[in-house]
Amino acid sequence: MDLQNFVDRLKEIFEDANPETIKPEVKFREIAGYSSLSAFLIIGMVNDEYNVNFTGDDLRKSATIEDIFSIIKSRR
Repeated sequence: MDLQNFVDRLKEIFEDANPETIKPEVKFREIAGYSSLSAFLIIGMVNDEYNVNFTGDDLRKSATIEDIFSIIKSRR
């Protein structure tokens, strides 16, 4: 599991956003196209692909992409 792979997966979720803007330090809520559907897709992707129990509360507590990844790492 590595941060760049996680960022690449998020680029797929935010397909309408400029991929150059999706970086670990970015506040994911500020990415063009972020919506409640994006939040749902992120939660589902983390739960399915990383086999981690990641909730909406975890997402609310996160500010950046790297914050989400840190939660994933702490639970594996």
